[in-house]
Amino acid sequence: MSARVVVVGSANLDLVVTAPQLPRPGETVLGDDFRMVPGGKGANQAVAAARAGADCAFVGAVGGDGFGGLLRDNLAAAGVDLRGLRTVDGPSGVALIAVNHAAENCIVVAPGANGALTLGDADRGVVAAAGVLLLQLEVPLSEVTRAAGWARAGGAAVVLNAAPARPLPTELLDLVDVLVVNEHEAAVVAGVFTDEPAALLDTLVGLVPRVVLTLGARGAAYADRDGARIEVPAPKIDAVDTTAAGDAFTGALAVALAERGGLTGDTATAVLRWACAAGAASAQRPGASTALPERAAIDALSAATYGEVE
Repeated sequence: MSARVVVVGSANLDLVVTAPQLPRPGETVLGDDFRMVPGGKGANQAVAAARAGADCAFVGAVGGDGFGGLLRDNLAAAGVDLRGLRTVDGPSGVALIAVNHAAENCIVVAPGANGALTLGDADRGVVAAAGVLLLQLEVPLSEVTRAAGWARAGGAAVVLNAAPARPLPTELLDLVDVLVVNEHEAAVVAGVFTDEPAALLDTLVGLVPRVVLTLGARGAAYADRDGARIEVPAPKIDAVDTTAAGDAFTGALAVALAERGGLTGDTATAVLRWACAAGAASAQRPGASTALPERAAIDALSAATYGEVE
């Protein structure tokens, strides 16, 4: 399997405000700080994969506004291949993010250019060169499914981070090799509303061959159709901002899959440990793309938590 990771997904400019607490409906809260940070789940995961050591390409869309240039420059600075990034008429995607002093957040996304993404023949060539194709759900579902079909035809592994959560059609699920979800996303995809991770995993492996369930500060769990069931604890850290933790985890996971040639019960413990270290390392710094760790930081935290990097 090629070690190249291709990400098809969203690019947003994150407008981030920190405040003592998150506002309730109808409430105004006085904030402490404001930052504009390049983000979007697709772009974040592409930057995460590149910083974690991947040869990474990004396929997506930005608007013709000033935000689009900032988003393009951020991806380029991380060394991401941008031949698949196009500029479309209208605004770029924007995410409004509030972060409280406990590092919890709430996010509202206006898709902008991401909602106009339409894949073409040139994109098929980029996807066909992937060892791992990494997808999310902030761009049209039709294009996610199209890219997954191209990847499957070309022999690439398809990793789907099913966020934002929504029920998924069988047409897409049949193309997924590894599903990455948190507990809320898992419940929506599975249609089983329970707080028992084991029950979620049991249901999800009926839909896809392999599932990685992220558990926040508790770590992550893995299940596959061969009967493997694995749980990995997360590193113990003082969290500053968890906004990018999931994207750091997923980007690192894709890199580990590409380098190891896949994910099995035999490799899952090492892969999940390294991905958990990436997520925890990102949570030690504020912001989205600005918090995504380099490979050396992931290796250091993984070694300090679990022993030598495998």
